[in-house]
Amino acid sequence: MKKGDRLNWTTRIGFGAGDFAQNLVYPAVSMYLLFFYTDVFGLAPATAATMFLVVQAVDALWNPFAGAFIDKHDPPWGKYRTYLVWAGIPLVVLMVLCFWNPFGGGDSAWKVVYAYATFTGFTVLFTLVNVAYGALNASLSRDVDEITMLTSVRIFLANAGCFLAAMGVPLLVASLAGVCGGRGATALPWRTALFMGLGILPSFVFMPLVPALRRRLGKKGMFYAFAPVAVAGMAALYVLSRIGLVESHPGLVCVAQFVKATGIIVATGYMWALVPEVVSYSEHKTGRRVAGIVNAIIGVFFRLGMAIGRIVPGAVLAWTGYHAVDVQEEVSLPAVPGAWLWTMVVFALAAAVCFAFSFAQTKERVVMDASAAAQVRTSDLWHEFRRNAPLRNLSLFFVLAFAMMSVGNAAGAYFMNDLEAQRPLAQEGIRLLVCVIPAILMAAATAVIVRYPLTDELLDEFNCELAGK
Repeated sequence: MKKGDRLNWTTRIGFGAGDFAQNLVYPAVSMYLLFFYTDVFGLAPATAATMFLVVQAVDALWNPFAGAFIDKHDPPWGKYRTYLVWAGIPLVVLMVLCFWNPFGGGDSAWKVVYAYATFTGFTVLFTLVNVAYGALNASLSRDVDEITMLTSVRIFLANAGCFLAAMGVPLLVASLAGVCGGRGATALPWRTALFMGLGILPSFVFMPLVPALRRRLGKKGMFYAFAPVAVAGMAALYVLSRIGLVESHPGLVCVAQFVKATGIIVATGYMWALVPEVVSYSEHKTGRRVAGIVNAIIGVFFRLGMAIGRIVPGAVLAWTGYHAVDVQEEVSLPAVPGAWLWTMVVFALAAAVCFAFSFAQTKERVVMDASAAAQVRTSDLWHEFRRNAPLRNLSLFFVLAFAMMSVGNAAGAYFMNDLEAQRPLAQEGIRLLVCVIPAILMAAATAVIVRYPLTDELLDEFNCELAGK
């Protein structure tokens, strides 16, 4: 390891601020946009599910071009960090537009067109930001311990942003509903906010322990130890909701949610640290450090997982006959369009500041040279995927992990929001989304991670060879 591979805390926090910004923006969309579409904007669940399918197909086609474009070009502000502002600022604008309803109540074909346009724009820009940001990680250092530290800081701040979005959106929407809806004060939906926030809260307890857990249990051992914890939490949530205790015993529900989230966060939280490992493996085999290409491939698969996580909830809600509750309880999420819009404006402004700070504090140090960059082609994605066995294994893991998290996140807003006011079949559909389907996907991810081939000994050997060149 070279002395220069160690980074200072300003750089580490600056790098993590980029993920904090993305996780103010993306979870607000992934957790609440489906609910906004069905209960506020006025789309049928089947229409929303179809839209998610179409947009994710577009994104799957765009993702390879984004990765090749980033690796091939060298903007004057930095090969990867440039996109934190070039694409990050337009991204937050599109997030706000996704939650704007300029058409009022009732059905309208223009609503569907508008939803397609804004969500497609948001998704395409998020891909550009996320691929570039993922490549930025591998460009800051080669040292395995430093990458572990960067990943820990990144995930901690990402979860901080996620927590603020998960818990803050319903509380801010309710706070603004009285003003924007032209009515009196609205009771805050603490049950929904706490349930959503508890999906992230364990990260503040356990993510700082990830480096120590990794040393003690190993990369795979962390997953083996905590995946069953997640499934136990899912089983508890299912039983509690099945016997009608969601509204009468919210404390028990919150405990089960905390257990579920603890298992998920620790079991899957280290997966981003595996991406630089795969980049180093590729460089060892080919002599080129194609961080953008690798992150684009990973992006295709984790977006495939998110696509599944977006499509399945809408399809299940449509199949089970979910409908927006006409008369909501005082503690329900308010269906006031203006409150949702101004809530997203607040989150967008905060994210824009964080993107700018991340750009200012990071600088690439390990990137491919100009001659290698000139040889990058979109077809390199297929060649890299075909020859890189660890990448194929990790890609499948990302599909399953992100599908599991996305399904549960999208359904969480329904679980604590007048669940028992739905007819029995719709209630069962929500339970499937929050508990059963994620448990099945967690079991499948466990089967995949068993076969991940890169050991620490191999990685040390690769990095020593590369550092000596």
